[in-house]
Amino acid sequence: MESALTARDRVGVQDFVLLENHTSEAAFIENLRKRFKENLIYTYIGSVLVSVNPYKDLEIYTKNHMERYRGINFYEVSPHIYAVSDNSYRSMRTERKDQCILISGESGAGKTEASKKILQYYAVTCPASDQVETVKDRLLQSNPVLEAFGNAKTLRNDNSSRFGKYMDIQFDFKGAPVGGHILNYLLEKSRVVHQNHGERNFHIFYQLIEGGEEDLLRRLGLERNPQQYQYLVKGNCPKVSSINDRSDWKVVRKALSVIGFSEDEVEELLNIIASVLHLGNIQYGGEDSGNAYITTDTQIKYLARLLGVDGLVLKEALTHKKIIAKGEELKSPLNLEQASSARDALSKAVYGRTFTWLVNKINVSLAYKNASVIGLLDIYGFEVFQHNSFEQFCINYCNEKLQQLFIELTLKSEQDEYEAEGITWEPVQYFNNKIICDLVEEKFKGIISILDEECLRPGDASDITFLEKLENTVGGHAHLTTHKLTDGKTRKVMGREEFRLLHYAGEVNYNVNGFLDKNNDLLFRNLKEVMCMSDNKILTQCFDRAELKDSRRPETAATQFKTSLAKLMEILMSKEPSYVRCIKPNDAKQAGRFDEVLIRHQVKYLGLMENLRVRRAGFAYRRHYETFLQRYKSLCPETWPSWQGKLADGVSTLVKHLGYKPEEYKLGRSKIFIRFPKTLFATEDALETRKHSLGERESHVSHAVVVQAWWKGILACRRARRRREAANTIRRFIKGFIYRHNERCPENEYFLDYVRYSFLMKLRRNLPKTVLDKSWPTPPTALIEASERLRKLYMQNMVWGYCKKINPEWKHQLEQKMVASEIFKNKKDNYPQSVPKLFVGTRLNGEEINPKVLQSLGSEKMKYAVPVTKYDRKGYKARPRQLLLTSNSAVIVEEAKLKQRIDYAALKGISVSSLSDGVFVLHVPTEDKKQKGDVVLQSDHIIETLTKVAICADKVNSININQGSITFTMGQGREGIIDFTSGSELLVAKAKNGHLSVVSRNNGGI
Repeated sequence: MESALTARDRVGVQDFVLLENHTSEAAFIENLRKRFKENLIYTYIGSVLVSVNPYKDLEIYTKNHMERYRGINFYEVSPHIYAVSDNSYRSMRTERKDQCILISGESGAGKTEASKKILQYYAVTCPASDQVETVKDRLLQSNPVLEAFGNAKTLRNDNSSRFGKYMDIQFDFKGAPVGGHILNYLLEKSRVVHQNHGERNFHIFYQLIEGGEEDLLRRLGLERNPQQYQYLVKGNCPKVSSINDRSDWKVVRKALSVIGFSEDEVEELLNIIASVLHLGNIQYGGEDSGNAYITTDTQIKYLARLLGVDGLVLKEALTHKKIIAKGEELKSPLNLEQASSARDALSKAVYGRTFTWLVNKINVSLAYKNASVIGLLDIYGFEVFQHNSFEQFCINYCNEKLQQLFIELTLKSEQDEYEAEGITWEPVQYFNNKIICDLVEEKFKGIISILDEECLRPGDASDITFLEKLENTVGGHAHLTTHKLTDGKTRKVMGREEFRLLHYAGEVNYNVNGFLDKNNDLLFRNLKEVMCMSDNKILTQCFDRAELKDSRRPETAATQFKTSLAKLMEILMSKEPSYVRCIKPNDAKQAGRFDEVLIRHQVKYLGLMENLRVRRAGFAYRRHYETFLQRYKSLCPETWPSWQGKLADGVSTLVKHLGYKPEEYKLGRSKIFIRFPKTLFATEDALETRKHSLGERESHVSHAVVVQAWWKGILACRRARRRREAANTIRRFIKGFIYRHNERCPENEYFLDYVRYSFLMKLRRNLPKTVLDKSWPTPPTALIEASERLRKLYMQNMVWGYCKKINPEWKHQLEQKMVASEIFKNKKDNYPQSVPKLFVGTRLNGEEINPKVLQSLGSEKMKYAVPVTKYDRKGYKARPRQLLLTSNSAVIVEEAKLKQRIDYAALKGISVSSLSDGVFVLHVPTEDKKQKGDVVLQSDHIIETLTKVAICADKVNSININQGSITFTMGQGREGIIDFTSGSELLVAKAKNGHLSVVSRNNGGI
């Protein structure tokens, strides 16, 4: 890029940042003019590309040009759409971050062509395979299809996109395009039924009529004359010299096939397109009562066949509307105006939903998961017409949001670069248009909320009442005014039905006529019902029967657009942006004509001066040290012919020799920042002078060239030797891999040794850290036996080391836990809760046990004591007791009395439920007269208590875990039953059937 600085007087500067008078709009436009006259249509503002439509073919899009920009640093070549494309692609590949390219500008500025050039660049320069070639074809062929159905001839542009488009191009890990996804925004459906004078409907209608075969037109009931169709004559422009509808029809038919449309789908799609034309030709007559009736039955017959619906039902739906009042369906006849509106609403709905289906169908053919992405946003620019309506309001709201995003991301990018280079960031003053965005989209009191509220409220709502509500709610806002609120001077240029918004780009007057209708975008229920009954498979997908069951009012057009715009902002914020700003040089579409007034208007509306001001707030020029030093090193004796030290030191030495003042530059971590363009231009002029003097000295460097050639030869030999050794290593490795399953031989010994070494090194890094860690790297086939032996030896060593560290107390704890696991694991519900909790030596200390009891025990050593609850044999009354375990017996104590002693030898068994309760039964012999019967106890530490009993009594195998109930002996030959159930709370009580009922909660203690 720097190479063009010397020609700046003739062709201007390639980057507006280098304009000396960067605040002058006149200087900005003059630079554009210079470059445009030289067919240089691309100029940068930093990393933003400004593109001027040349309205002629330029030889700058060949394959050679693509190769010239491929893999080259952004600033090393002249500005081009390919440079932006390649920079985004390389950033995606190297930084592993999704990218997006935002293309904006008014109709006719070349946005669609710019997006095509980007797609063509990726199709030619990216890696390819058979599958990739198919995807490339589909990506490229999606353009003519979307243009046919979504573009139209307008006063400003013969191929104007009448919808916003965001396309994700998906790339695999090799960098090859493998898929895509398209989002569409705000299709101009009103164009289906009305066009301004000199404009046309969507291209597909004319392509079908002009290019369709005779048999096809006969089947569709169409004539080869667009003047026969009401929806095609309102603009009075059936033919356009720059458009060949017949040729375009062939391109579209081929594209549909490439994308993957079946013949049946194409037939049904064309049926719908033809049916829209027939709908437009439906004529109405009026009865004396004012009710409308259809006078063109022929059109109804065609529609019934093409749409696959009942003709009589369709006819009635076009002349009546269905109302549901208090659960009852009523049919109300329509007058002439209402019937015409219903017909037009059906036409718009059918076309609009079909367009959405078409986009979804293309997405299915391009679908790919888990890919890196470059997004392309081709969206309408700021629009200001003589008559601005709802569509312009939505479009300009979209541009406000994009401008907000643009300035925020530009500032963020600048700030990030300064911080990365260690340069102090100075805050930049700029117009924050958030205040305008809030005015439009704020909940409850924004313009969209007010419009929705007026659309939804009962009563006689109209466009005028909406305007009045706007005046009452936000009339005091600095960026909004109306005819009623403004001063006398402004009233002369404003209609009474207009409101004015002061956008970031200027003032726009919006006429409210049609705002409510366009925002409601309603379709009568019975027309929806007819479409839901269609035999056309596309329409059955477009009109879902579930829609009829949904009693909620559908979202308004403005709210839908606001929601989709918010999602678009999220998508763009998640990606690294690049920008292309497209400018239309004249309204006549003439090559070489530069309309300064029109261009000034676009420069203002695109916010280019604001962007330039933000970019120039700090330093005008920045380059990596290596690039700067390589270009200008000849200007300093110390850096010429080569600099051997650090790059930063070399640049510092160079600029000091050139006499740069401290305020003119800053040195970052890897870049030099130059504040003023004149500093750079002076350096460039000095380089031009230096080149001439260097040319005179060429004869003196011949000897140096000989030495350089000799030394380069030595370096080349060394590199060749290293490559040869590397190739031999790779060859031995591949050969060993091929013979890896054979016995050891010269062919595989290197590979096998490497595999063994790699496994042992991996094993060394990934040895288990604890005895519970059972992981072990998977060994190669040759080392399976050795690996298993190593694993056993290592684990034995780990276990031995672990056991050495265990103290007696911990060993005793583990032994008890093992017994508990053997008895209760997977058998009792509250066992898992007991595992992490340590068992204690006793639950009662000496002070809690009555001394008389201890005296009664005599020499018997007490091993464990725990508080329990005993349930009487009569009535099951709960009694607090203590359970003491000695060497020979289990003793049940009440305060100072020994109530019962059960010798371990006499203990027949222990029963406990499988639930999480703490109730258990000690079974004693019935023939033992000392015992009155089995003992029913409850402990809050059931797992611990029974484990202690089992160990002390040596009854590990005598604990029975029962489900449902336990039968026990009550004495005197009688038996009792305990029933166990689950519940939310623990409850033990006598049931009506005489049993003891135990309700267990879902968690329990140890």
